[in-house]
Amino acid sequence: MPSRRHVLRIGGGLLAGLAWYRPSLAGEPVEIRMQGKADGSHVWFDPVGLHVQPGQTIRWVNRDPGNSHTATAYHPNNFERPLRIPEGAEPWNSDYLLPNEAFSVMLRVEGVYDFFCIPHEHAGMVGRIVVGHPGSRPSGGSAAQALPDIALQAFPSIDEIMQRGTVRRT
Repeated sequence: MPSRRHVLRIGGGLLAGLAWYRPSLAGEPVEIRMQGKADGSHVWFDPVGLHVQPGQTIRWVNRDPGNSHTATAYHPNNFERPLRIPEGAEPWNSDYLLPNEAFSVMLRVEGVYDFFCIPHEHAGMVGRIVVGHPGSRPSGGSAAQALPDIALQAFPSIDEIMQRGTVRRT
């Protein structure tokens, strides 16, 4: 028959193990909403900044009843846009999503992923996803110069995303 001390030691070890264990959320999609004012005067992604783990699925949903939107990675394969996703990561382009339509991608490569809405990039409709612990950051210089100023100003900082996990701006 085990002693009371032995049972408590085993129970304590199990509780400590459960407290340490964190199940992976990689199977649960994270939603980014495409939104806009009814009069079309302002459009945005919500959240605009997001921190996720490798293997996480991101799902963009158009919640703007008055506009079509895209979720498009900054990559030379997408309209010769500058590379602003990690080297070796797969670029994506949702094509135009009508209201209530959705598009998903799974991000496997650690790093910083910048994306935009094709018809609304010049209105600052951009977003940033940080996957894991980024070793590389979006390139500056000519890649930054190829983006509209309003888009560059709309990206939340990587540090803010890492600290907060989710950055919302409306």
